[in-house]
Amino acid sequence: YAGDPRFNFIALPKNVGKRKAQIAAIRRSCGDLVLNVDSDTILAPDVITRLALKMQDQAVGAAMGQLAASNRSETWLTRLIDMEYWLACNEERAAQARFGAVMCCCGPCAMYRRSALVSLLDQYETQRFRGKPSDFGEDRHLTILMLKAGFRTEYVPEAVAATVVPNSMGPYLRQQLRWARSTFRDTLLAFQLLRGLNIYLTLDVIGQNIGPLLLSLSILAGVAQFVTTGTAPWTACLMIAAMTIVRCSVAAFRARQLRFLGFSLHTVINIFLLLPLKAY
Repeated sequence: YAGDPRFNFIALPKNVGKRKAQIAAIRRSCGDLVLNVDSDTILAPDVITRLALKMQDQAVGAAMGQLAASNRSETWLTRLIDMEYWLACNEERAAQARFGAVMCCCGPCAMYRRSALVSLLDQYETQRFRGKPSDFGEDRHLTILMLKAGFRTEYVPEAVAATVVPNSMGPYLRQQLRWARSTFRDTLLAFQLLRGLNIYLTLDVIGQNIGPLLLSLSILAGVAQFVTTGTAPWTACLMIAAMTIVRCSVAAFRARQLRFLGFSLHTVINIFLLLPLKAY
């Protein structure tokens, strides 16, 4: 496409990170809408049309599509992540969209209103964390800035994008560490918005941050019980198992796919790997 006049490629002199690259492209753009797509993502042919239709409402500042794993069949982990993406999109994002406030428009496929982006670029570019320029969590922070500016953020399940997901545990845990840092860092900024939004969203944001803490406390209490009394914490184990079965069964029913029962394995990964990672 280098010789196609409809395309303008911007080659930065060095790798300055995703955020700086986004800002350079946005400042050179001239359309009403800006589509952000990660380099490992493949869009369905109608994605732009479906997202643009949602953006016809001038109150909408951003809209994201549904994500799937393009390499789903590669390993057991990619199958698990594909289900995780479905749940994140069609439970969490879909529920938040009912109130016009998706809390994170994911980078692989997100459309923004350019006029809104331009007004937020200075805040976006100068974000700092612990005294240093921030170089992670761009998607969540940009979404929260959009909400803070008074725009709605939406989810469009019909706009499907397939992205490459980690196929081994090391890259997956590094990805989850970045996401956890982003979630915890931007929580205070999100709380400032919640007073003007629906009570469900307040409970949702609190749950995302308190939930892992409560689960960790339950596990630590169970370990303490086993060490001090020699008895297994069967009540806690059965409760966690029951909640896992209910969640996976509901997902299997809604998706009309029995494979979601296998998402039960994610609870084991969550307890023994993701919770320590979030604590770190």
